[in-house]
Amino acid sequence: MTKRILQVVTNVDAYDDPDDPTGLWLSELAQSWDVFEKAGFEQTIISPLGGKSPLEPRSLKFPNYDKAARTWHNDPDRMALLDNTLSPDQVDAADYDAIYFTGGHAVMYDFPDSEGLQRLTRELWEQGKIVSSVCHGYCGLLNTRLSDGTLLVDGKHLTGFAWQEEVLARVDKLVPYNAEEEMKSRGALYQKAKLPFVSYAVVDGNLVTGQNPGSAKDTAQKVTSLLTTL
Repeated sequence: MTKRILQVVTNVDAYDDPDDPTGLWLSELAQSWDVFEKAGFEQTIISPLGGKSPLEPRSLKFPNYDKAARTWHNDPDRMALLDNTLSPDQVDAADYDAIYFTGGHAVMYDFPDSEGLQRLTRELWEQGKIVSSVCHGYCGLLNTRLSDGTLLVDGKHLTGFAWQEEVLARVDKLVPYNAEEEMKSRGALYQKAKLPFVSYAVVDGNLVTGQNPGSAKDTAQKVTSLLTTL
């Protein structure tokens, strides 16, 4: 049977200051979409509230504006998918095999406390399916608790955008919290590459995480490899 993946994107378009725009980091969606599409998987895009997912302006500039992002951005049909995302309550976890949280700083605001996303993540995990994220997407895993009350990330090896990378990207004064430290405080066994911004992905059972935008393809490929064994 064809494998089905939930791609999660943000609804937020700005940092705390509305004059500082943010949103979905397009290449993280576009690169993973291409990998999953090539593997023959079906994909559905959801967001915490449903509806429109705005784009992070900096993701549309070199070097982040890669071939995958350009192709998506210039395709009206694909861009329309970001205008009409589903909400979690429109989705049944039983119909899917994996969830993939995309990034962009915007997700730091609306991913962590979305009860709908937490429900889907918990149900997929407890059904033995795959939970994955790239870059800031791991903020969507911060507060997800399993049916026994434990945090999903507690004791799990994982990665995500590092604080050093926030500083180098000059957004450390804009972000609402230190995601790396928040993840560690929840018992996660956080890992990162020796150098910032290089591709780095971690697999711990059915949990697959990538560190930064450059890790999107590798993360998606690791998800694909796991899905072929389910």
